[in-house]
Amino acid sequence: MTIDRRLLPAVSVLLSDPRALPLVAAFGRSNVTDAFREAIASLRADLPLASTDGATPERLRAGLFEAARVSLERDATPSLTKVINATGVLLHTNLGRAPMDPALLADAARIAGGYCNLEFDLEAGERGDRSVHCARVLSRLTGAEDAVVVNNNAAAMVLLLGAVAAGRQAIVSRGELIEIGGSFRLPEIFRTSGVALVEVGSTNRTYLKDYGSAIGPETALLLKASRSNFEMVGFTSEVEADALAGLARERGLLSAWDVGSGCFVDLRPYGLECTTTQSAVASGVDLVAVSGDKLLGGPQAGIVVGKRAAIARLKSHPLMRAFRCDKLTLALLEQSLLAIADGSHERRIPLFRMLGLPTVELERRSATLIDGLGGADGAGRAELAAVAMSGRVGGGTLPTATVPSFGVRIRPRHRGAESLAARLRMSSSPVVGRLEEDAVLLDLRTVLDTELADLARTLEAALGERVDATRIDGRKRV
Repeated sequence: MTIDRRLLPAVSVLLSDPRALPLVAAFGRSNVTDAFREAIASLRADLPLASTDGATPERLRAGLFEAARVSLERDATPSLTKVINATGVLLHTNLGRAPMDPALLADAARIAGGYCNLEFDLEAGERGDRSVHCARVLSRLTGAEDAVVVNNNAAAMVLLLGAVAAGRQAIVSRGELIEIGGSFRLPEIFRTSGVALVEVGSTNRTYLKDYGSAIGPETALLLKASRSNFEMVGFTSEVEADALAGLARERGLLSAWDVGSGCFVDLRPYGLECTTTQSAVASGVDLVAVSGDKLLGGPQAGIVVGKRAAIARLKSHPLMRAFRCDKLTLALLEQSLLAIADGSHERRIPLFRMLGLPTVELERRSATLIDGLGGADGAGRAELAAVAMSGRVGGGTLPTATVPSFGVRIRPRHRGAESLAARLRMSSSPVVGRLEEDAVLLDLRTVLDTELADLARTLEAALGERVDATRIDGRKRV
């Protein structure tokens, strides 16, 4: 037997019920009406499977109100939420890459939160150019004559190619025809930009003479592309940027280098090696393209620096308006660049704070977290251990480099590691770690200072009981 369809109330009946008043006040009459309709339709579709036990009009109505409330609350909750990154990948693309410091965000919000001189020249009292705001500090940092900022480095490459080589040819080494995450393939970017791709050399070895032999009347650009997420080792050879730039000048062509990583700081003190934007500019190429949310540690942006005449061609291209950044991105990027320029980046940019954390401090934090969870046996709930780990930079940069780290390994006693990992991800303060050998690994290098107490509380809830989360980073938490 099934529920009698005549027991289902009309939407108007539900709306006239006093229980609808708080829903209408919170979510609006139109949204509540839609939620009731969906709840009734869903129940009607399930009627052949529904039980007749206790199927009174009042019970059905109560169930519909609950279904509508759950639906309304779900739809009113933002899908984008804060996540605690315990993966050990500093620039985790899936988790938003570079984290931003609250104080830096506040400085940017103070400017971009209201009206600002985005495209207004305050001195002249007339319309200005939004590209000037970051160009000044970019030129000072890199030695480039000018700069332009767009919404990401893929857009920067489309704009660069379209502005200087559309309808003509650009020459690239076969070993640099990269593909990065999200199906970004350099040959496809060429096609999108209306540029004919000319491949030279072999997969593993390319020489300057290969570029020289391929130059013809239709050649407009010599391009070097960094292998952002892989490396080639062994019997290899590639042309350095300064040699490529020299050949381009000799033949009356432009040269460009897609560096990608956006490194503006010498990373050797952190045990890492990376091509800096400054050294790329110093190579003599006309244009250098980099990312803002990778090793710069700023917001998502694509940055092109270089010779003034070449940058002017990018600024005047029709796609510039489609790719330009809004005031908040520009404010965040300028604040990040200024922090690097004045040497305050280790204080103001989380990426460099995380890179600079000594492993002995991460080991201390791991031990404190374990103590708060009941010791090595987790109060009988899990096997806990502070262990050395190897993190990664991520974000398509430094693919073979590792970052020494420390964290907590958790082997739950009463559920599988996958179940615990799911509970951590679905908590009110989501935590994303790694799974390895039936254990959850939480690398503390990528957990921000301000997140340590939330991490402890989330872990305690996922495992079962209360934890004292007040002193994990050595400072009292409320």
